[in-house]
Amino acid sequence: MQAVTSPSPEANAAHHSSTAALYRKVTWKLMPLLFVCYVLAYIDRANIGFAHLQFRQDVGLSEAAFGFGVGLFYLGYMLLEVPSNLWLQRIGIRRTLLRIMTCWGVVSVATAFVRTPIEFYAARVLLGVAEAGFFPGVILYFTYWFPASRRARVTSIFMSAICVSGIISGPMSGVILNTLTGAWHLNGWQWMFILEGLPSVGAGAVAYFCLTDRPEQAEWLSDDEKRMLLDTLRREAESKEGRAPKSIWIALREPKFYFLTFAYFSVPWASIVVHIWAPSVIKHSGVTDFWHIGALSAIPYVVGAASMYLMGRSSDRRLERRWHFMVSSTLAAGGVVLLPAFAHDVGVLMVLLSIATAGYLGMLSLFWTLPPAYLKPAVAASGIGLISSLGQFGGILAPTVIGLASSRFGSSAMGLYAVAVVSILGGLAVVAGVPRRAISER
Repeated sequence: MQAVTSPSPEANAAHHSSTAALYRKVTWKLMPLLFVCYVLAYIDRANIGFAHLQFRQDVGLSEAAFGFGVGLFYLGYMLLEVPSNLWLQRIGIRRTLLRIMTCWGVVSVATAFVRTPIEFYAARVLLGVAEAGFFPGVILYFTYWFPASRRARVTSIFMSAICVSGIISGPMSGVILNTLTGAWHLNGWQWMFILEGLPSVGAGAVAYFCLTDRPEQAEWLSDDEKRMLLDTLRREAESKEGRAPKSIWIALREPKFYFLTFAYFSVPWASIVVHIWAPSVIKHSGVTDFWHIGALSAIPYVVGAASMYLMGRSSDRRLERRWHFMVSSTLAAGGVVLLPAFAHDVGVLMVLLSIATAGYLGMLSLFWTLPPAYLKPAVAASGIGLISSLGQFGGILAPTVIGLASSRFGSSAMGLYAVAVVSILGGLAVVAGVPRRAISER
């Protein structure tokens, strides 16, 4: 019988080099456009935090009513996430992004013309409906191209778009609020929604013409490169046989599915503080100029981008997700819980907001390596969409709790303490509720 010889070190090195080059090629082909789309998505989602500085009097909103309206975005988002992901599986990413981005750009522009609380609530629900499916759709799309062992770094790069959106939208929104108030008889917050919503419509058309739905359709890949990608994904799917749930109905009977869902429920709590309440927190510290508020609000995103990339890189190198998620949730809780104690010290506030942002972004990027590694490809579309959809209850509840606390106690402190507690519980849900053996990665 002929002995089987192991590949030489030189052959292994050549293989790893060619594999790394292939995934760099795929990343550079897909990521720039997806990245820009996510930047636009988060600008249109989070600019309500800057509008809050100016438009409450125009629309007639209390703090509690504003918090309720912010949460309604997640209601619309939650309702259509699973259908959108299932539809993406059938029609592909190109047509999905064309639909989503065109709709949310139009709704964002229309928000400029709300005049009453009811119209504001309707606009927030419609914005959530329009954007539903974008994020879980892209996460599903990554599973068509990247194995689990490379997904944390790719996901963290994609999610650093959140940081870029914060770096861009803060100063930009501040300038618009400062300089365009009164132009053509519109207020600054109205111009902000119009100017920040229109680019999304054009980006949807670009996505339709420039993206590729599946590796086998990629004319920019050679046959050998397509085979390498597909073989890697096939072997990964085979490695889950016998351990991963074979259908969404089986997954729904497993406790770890609900631990994962609760962990994602905890993520929007921290995000609400970072994206929506941060401008108000900075203003209450004594900073009144809109440009200065916008510039300061960009700082935590710079720190968050670097931290998220390093956390994703560490997680990929060690193929460890659970404790990295726990560390991130602890950072988010620590940054948030100390905000009320330093409400009038803008320097310390910026440090705390930076810590909270780093923790929140780490939670978000690391979490979305877990469901694809746990679920089989046939279950991924419905499973990812369902976890994301159920987790959005956190986005509904968190701003309502913070808004009610602000109205009832004259301070958001109690609401921020609740955010910190939920963040820690989310980390514990992953560490205690999802065994390492359930996460299939190589």
